[in-house]
Amino acid sequence: MGLRRTSWVQLYALCRRAPLSTAPAAREQPAAGPGAEPVCGPGETARPPVPAVDFGNTQEAYRSRRSWELARSLLVLSLCASPALLARHEQLLHLARKLLGQRLFNTLMKMTFYGQFVAGEDQESIRPLIQHNKAFGVGSILDYGVEEDLTPEEAERTEMESCSSALERDGRGVSKREKQFQAHRAFRDRRDGVTRARTYFCASEAKCDSHMETFLRCIEASGGASEDGFSAIKLTALGRPQFLLQFSDVLTKWRRFFHHVAAEQGKAGLAAVDTKLEVAALQESVVKMGIASRAEIEDWFTAETLGESGTLDLLDWCSLIDSRTELSRQLAVPNTQTGRLEPLLSQFTEEEERQMARVLQRVGVLAEKASQAGVRLMVDAEQTYFQPAISRLTLETQRRFNTERPLVFNTFQCYLRDAYDNVSLDVELARREGWCFGAKLVRGAYMAQERARALEVGYEDPINPTYEATSAVYHRCLDYVLEELKHNARAAVMVASHNEGTVRFTLRRMEELGLHPADRQVYFGQLLGMCDQISFPLGQAGFPVYKYVPYGPVMEVLPYLSRRALENSGVMKGAQRERQLLWQELKRRLCTGSLFHQPA
Repeated sequence: MGLRRTSWVQLYALCRRAPLSTAPAAREQPAAGPGAEPVCGPGETARPPVPAVDFGNTQEAYRSRRSWELARSLLVLSLCASPALLARHEQLLHLARKLLGQRLFNTLMKMTFYGQFVAGEDQESIRPLIQHNKAFGVGSILDYGVEEDLTPEEAERTEMESCSSALERDGRGVSKREKQFQAHRAFRDRRDGVTRARTYFCASEAKCDSHMETFLRCIEASGGASEDGFSAIKLTALGRPQFLLQFSDVLTKWRRFFHHVAAEQGKAGLAAVDTKLEVAALQESVVKMGIASRAEIEDWFTAETLGESGTLDLLDWCSLIDSRTELSRQLAVPNTQTGRLEPLLSQFTEEEERQMARVLQRVGVLAEKASQAGVRLMVDAEQTYFQPAISRLTLETQRRFNTERPLVFNTFQCYLRDAYDNVSLDVELARREGWCFGAKLVRGAYMAQERARALEVGYEDPINPTYEATSAVYHRCLDYVLEELKHNARAAVMVASHNEGTVRFTLRRMEELGLHPADRQVYFGQLLGMCDQISFPLGQAGFPVYKYVPYGPVMEVLPYLSRRALENSGVMKGAQRERQLLWQELKRRLCTGSLFHQPA
């Protein structure tokens, strides 16, 4: 098969210009340029004061739950706190299915773990729960929670094949990617050490198309179940990991080169958004490393592209790389240790080029569908060796679809050391280009796996050293975004946290900044089956709050349920308070004769 060189810019152009589906265009909305007035300005009408939120009032917190549901929650969360049971939970589930038979086993699961964490088996069966929660002020983020039940050997084989190119598999090419962005046999099953997220394996283009169809049905279900829902997607389900690894490697090396030059100019240690390079000194570095000739650089650094400041920041630099450098140049990236260019594997078969383009097309199809259905699309974060590419592809989708409102939300994992730089750069880019910033802030789902991989493979641990450090980064990122929301009515953020302290911090900063829940700029999110004492008081007080709602057949959702059980074992400090409140409410109902409470 012939070999060709391709350009990331061509792929971006395909994403932006090419028709991605035969569906009708998204419904028109009033134009909302950078200077447009918000629909409901702060001074237009007198709004009621923001009600106080009491997370300790169990009667109000559990008003939407019947007593048997509280008892189930208490039982399931208590079982999840038992290390002995968790260590053997897979064997116990297998034994229960063998003894009870499939029908009774399904009934048992629906009465316990499945009923606690999963909404139902299909789009119709989940409607009652979604509508019930909505009646008490809590919306839904739909997520088809099915994972392929692959054996470790099948998962490992699929992962190794999909993370390498045809040339690498044939032995005709050697990957020059850094160790972090290569597949490693010790970590070829990405499910290991992951407790909060589904894992997809891309075995073929047909499988990727099947995943896209699943996401499309999920978007349809979300649009049909509520008027203001979200739907979650994962980009590793939509294309070969090889593409994400290689693109992530390129993006990381260009960014590292920028910071290397910044250090040479005495500007190390600054936040990325505040780091500005002297253009004259940068030109010399670019010529010295052979990235471009002096004549080419004169065309790059002009007053028309950079203004008259004589400085250039990381966003300026990345925009120049995107628009002026071909892939053949991008894949020859500078090694900041030797000062020389080191080529990456830059040749792709025609089939691999088509596969790359299809990733962008699939994301575009999903965003189009979400726009038509009135559903917001939430792109989940994934492992650090995929995340630079995932964030970049999400950003391209936001540029296209977030022109009038935040339709596509990127996810930022605040347990990463560079989380603040990532958040602040995207906020600044949206501000400059005039599109609507939309983000979900989480602590992170891959900590154990990321740390073990960094130690084994031999690169710097990307995770903050402690939980307290992660919380500090989370609050710093959140504060930066909330400040932006104060001045930009077209931006939005979801605070996806089970931490009561973080939620209280958000409420306090919203009050200080004058951000009213009726503006619907700040959303809150928790998993179904966890932290009802946070979700429902927020919803009943008028704050936009959502449950992450998985659904799917019992047996196909079992891997998800295993992760929920493992997750609860790792966050029992927070769950301990939840169990105490559940006990408190059950005892209150028993003592007051309201054990048969019916939600109304």
